[in-house]
Amino acid sequence: MATYAEGTALITGEEQRLSSNPSLARSIEHRFSYIDPLNHLQVELMRRYRNSTPADAAAMERVKRGIHISINGVAAGLRNTG
Repeated sequence: MATYAEGTALITGEEQRLSSNPSLARSIEHRFSYIDPLNHLQVELMRRYRNSTPADAAAMERVKRGIHISINGVAAGLRNTG
């Protein structure tokens, strides 16, 4: 089975992602330090949502709203809406 890097090379012909566009690669790399905390928050919120019970309807709604807000935050941080 090919690794992620090998798969990327097979598809793009580049050894490293975005090697043909170093400016974009640098820009995305700099955003990761801001987006990583949101990723950790998403993991925690998903854990809480999965462990909640239907009796906690109000709590489930707050957690679900937090998940949606974090998704929007990551999309904004990556400058991507989809």
